[in-house]
Amino acid sequence: MRSLRVLHTADWHLGQTLHGVARDPEHARFLDWLLDRIGEHGVDALVIAGDVFDGQNPPIPALALFYRFLARAKTRFPALDVVVLAGNHDSASRLEAPSPLMKEMGVRVVGALPCDGDGLFDPAAMVVPLHDRDGAVAARCVAMPYLRPSDLPTPEDEEGTDPLIEGVRRLYERAGAAGRAAIRPGEALILTGHCYMRGGSLSDLSERKILGGNLHALPVEIFPEDAAYVALGHLHRAQGIGGREEVRYSGSPLPLAIDEEPYPHQVVLAEFAGGRLVGRESLRVPRFVAIRRIPGNGRFATPDEALDALRRLDLDEALPRDSWPFLELSVALPEPRPALRDEVEAVLAGQPVRLLKLSIRLTGSGEALADSAPVIELADLAPEDVFRRIHRRSHEADPAPALMAAFHELLTAVQERE
Repeated sequence: MRSLRVLHTADWHLGQTLHGVARDPEHARFLDWLLDRIGEHGVDALVIAGDVFDGQNPPIPALALFYRFLARAKTRFPALDVVVLAGNHDSASRLEAPSPLMKEMGVRVVGALPCDGDGLFDPAAMVVPLHDRDGAVAARCVAMPYLRPSDLPTPEDEEGTDPLIEGVRRLYERAGAAGRAAIRPGEALILTGHCYMRGGSLSDLSERKILGGNLHALPVEIFPEDAAYVALGHLHRAQGIGGREEVRYSGSPLPLAIDEEPYPHQVVLAEFAGGRLVGRESLRVPRFVAIRRIPGNGRFATPDEALDALRRLDLDEALPRDSWPFLELSVALPEPRPALRDEVEAVLAGQPVRLLKLSIRLTGSGEALADSAPVIELADLAPEDVFRRIHRRSHEADPAPALMAAFHELLTAVQERE
């Protein structure tokens, strides 16, 4: 019976900065860790389910990290199959540009839907064979990248159906059929996707609401029941979807926003035999840089409590600078304290810690609404929140669903050009 071990990961976001601090050292350590896990667990195939990079035009150090990782992986494990998908943060064309070279190395990159000579969707070109340790095909991976509204077929007018969801469903039906046609006895059918699934837990500070936003969260039924596994990317919290344990987000390997600090960051090791999923293990990714939140749990400390907590921080003086913890400090001010930041910086002076964010909440009673409202940084607001606030300047109600859908389509187009 053919056995296959697949490592599923996603949402690396190489090139990301957190409140202005580059994450390259953390990503480099993660990639070293990932190579060691591939060897330790005898992995046969690696699937990266989108958002390899944090932006459409990744910085040179991020590109170097990625290509150096692929070169090292194929040098250490020549038989390793690698499947790389584009996510909504990636540039499909940039990711696919070196595909001829990558394919010769045994790395399959799918940035956009493949088309035949007539420009029509060619689902058979998405089917990637995955080989076991003996070199025999043990699975067929249908490598579906992030789908933009322009990728979707125009569905027939059916009352009560969402055209975006129906378009995605039709693409997966054709892709699944192509994978099914290629499968031989004993081979597993593995699907991929970079999308927002209905019922998924979203990180508001770092995940874009793609494909029309929450109104177009996809139902788990778009994936065929005979799929042995569905490797998903986009949501940063590791989770199964729709009660189907084989349909999973691996989650991001690093916390990409401060509020993701509690997440169990991991990669997923899936084992297949006889065309079925026979084992699944979550491999926890070490926290290479600690995140300290004072006081934490969404609470705010008084200024004196906050300063006292800073003085009592247990810090490791031997850590190199790029391993110093990140710090978020949340303070409630019952009265003006204009020198608070100076006081905080004085306490932290010379300490091996990096203050990323000082959040202030004004308290008390009797002030005007504008004076007592929480101070919100523009960078902390999602584009949807800004749009709703502007809308409320002129209208009492929230934007209509159709207007929000149009806004999300425009937002996606703008983000893809960035």
